Amino acid sequence: MKSERPVLRRCVSCRTLVDRRQLWRVIRLADGGLGLDMGMGRSAYLCPSSICLDEARRRKRLQRALRCQVSDSIIATLEARLRAAAPAGPEAR
Repeated sequence: MKSERPVLRRCVSCRTLVDRRQLWRVIRLADGGLGLDMGMGRSAYLCPSSICLDEARRRKRLQRALRCQVSDSIIATLEARLRAAAPAGPEAR
């Protein structure tokens, strides 16, 4: 039986090569808008970490990779995802 090889993508912020299922995908759609996770168009991948998100915002890595402006609402949505995925309190350690 043929085993599936993981599809690797590079984070635009830290440049780490990771399986694409572990990364967030930001897409520049054909109609000019931006989307998250699903759709066809030019894509940029980002690690789901506050360090990579802050670095991408500060150095405009998503804008450069997608070749368009990335609205603050996309960044806010990614920050909300990050907060939702974060462990709730010290007992989670």
